[in-house]
Amino acid sequence: MKLSRADRSLLATWSFTIDRSLLMALLSLIGIGVVLSFAASPAVALKKGLPTYYFVERHVVFAGLGTLVMLAVSLLSPVGVRRLAAVILLGAVACMLAVLFSGAELNGAQRWLEFGGYTLQPSEFAKPAFVVILAWLFAEASERSDMPALPMALVLWAVLVGLLVAQPDIGQTVLISTTAGLLYLLAGLPPIGAAILLLAGSCGMWLAYENFGHVQTRLEKFFSAAPFENFQVGRAMQSFSEGGFFGRGPGEGRIKSVLPDAHTDYIFAVIGEEYGVLACIALLGVFAFIVVKSMMRAADEPSAPDRLAIQGLALLLGLQSLINMGVNIGLLPPKGMTLPFISAGGSSMLALSITAGMLLALTRWRPDPSRLKKPRMVPTIDAGQYTGHTPSP
Repeated sequence: MKLSRADRSLLATWSFTIDRSLLMALLSLIGIGVVLSFAASPAVALKKGLPTYYFVERHVVFAGLGTLVMLAVSLLSPVGVRRLAAVILLGAVACMLAVLFSGAELNGAQRWLEFGGYTLQPSEFAKPAFVVILAWLFAEASERSDMPALPMALVLWAVLVGLLVAQPDIGQTVLISTTAGLLYLLAGLPPIGAAILLLAGSCGMWLAYENFGHVQTRLEKFFSAAPFENFQVGRAMQSFSEGGFFGRGPGEGRIKSVLPDAHTDYIFAVIGEEYGVLACIALLGVFAFIVVKSMMRAADEPSAPDRLAIQGLALLLGLQSLINMGVNIGLLPPKGMTLPFISAGGSSMLALSITAGMLLALTRWRPDPSRLKKPRMVPTIDAGQYTGHTPSP
């Protein structure tokens, strides 16, 4: 089917305004994730007593569904994106409250709701919605003095952080708080507020260290003289050394059979062992391209809420990727956080697809409203120059 620029249908408009390089980069990540699921997931499935391709099949299904979700969300206008974000955020907060009373508990954390044999992690969906709404509030705070946008943003942040800490999920708390702090600076709000946020974050980390045993244990092991005494981190580091530059080859990795979260938190280590350090650098390059391309597009965006939303979503995606990779190579303390579009996980895949769809929708090319003013159709004629005679041909 050939589309014409004269066609004003929704599909045709989307086709000519979408950032195709950004779309291709995101689709490539989804495709890479499907391929890599064949490397990491079968060993984990067998260890859990499940069919060999149990996690692979799930990943393929959610990758396909996530692609459809991403494309559907990318059709929205900026106003539609904010409305969708508001609905998702309200639903996610309600579900996070329900998690505290009836959520499924796993490894000492209560973060999931069960629906007919499937689990849903509401906090994953709250992240992109929170960023978009926060960007709008920060933009309003910098442009309007008659609206209490900044107090509303801080209350929203406090509510979401409180719900995450109650689960507890310190890693996600750090992720959204860091994103919020960077958005605050990008919005050009008073620096004193950034200093207060930094102080609040530091106090929050100290309280988490004092009150959560798993946080204390992980930090102490990370900063100890022998940080790789942690089993998972030590095995992950070993996978990179054994993989070298070019890797052992697809399916030839051995450490994935002993890593308990090889298909989720430590899939980057599996990539390092089977495909090599060069493949890891290439994957890092894809994430970097998405973030840099989004930031460049944001620089040309005249609307402050849309510009901040693009920057926030790009930061969210980039920071989550860096945290996962940093844990795998031993630069950060262990934290259960997925590698976007690569790790297995239905909630993560769908939530990241919404994030990518919002990013694509906001980065679509739109004319500057100031350039849409119609010129005068009839030029002004000086009365003294009018003779009343029709000029001869």
